[in-house]
Amino acid sequence: MTFSEARRSARRRRGMLARAGGAAAESAVGAALAAEGWVVLARNLRTAAGEIDLVAQRGDVLTFVEVKARPTHHEAAFALSARQQRRLLRAAEAALALHPHWMRSEIRFDVFLVDAAGRIARLENAFGES
Repeated sequence: MTFSEARRSARRRRGMLARAGGAAAESAVGAALAAEGWVVLARNLRTAAGEIDLVAQRGDVLTFVEVKARPTHHEAAFALSARQQRRLLRAAEAALALHPHWMRSEIRFDVFLVDAAGRIARLENAFGES
């Protein structure tokens, strides 16, 4: 195996591990939401503007959920860039266009931070005005 092939192989392995860890974090967040009475309407919802990790509804509140898994909550909190926030906003608009029956009186974005120990922290209405 050449050096270049070894690098590609290592990168592929890291990508697979990251995807598996992200999927586990999303499942944990989905379970936490369900335990709080939220109904998960979609997981890994793909739109023309991008993917939304989870869409959940409880009562008259709809939340678009972004899950960030990193070794610490601090690292996870800084993993969501302004560019990603804009992409999520566009993806949410596309999702509502595809699913107009999801419209609720309150629509927000929650970011869930998952650390290496599996602890979950929520930033509720993360993109809202303070």
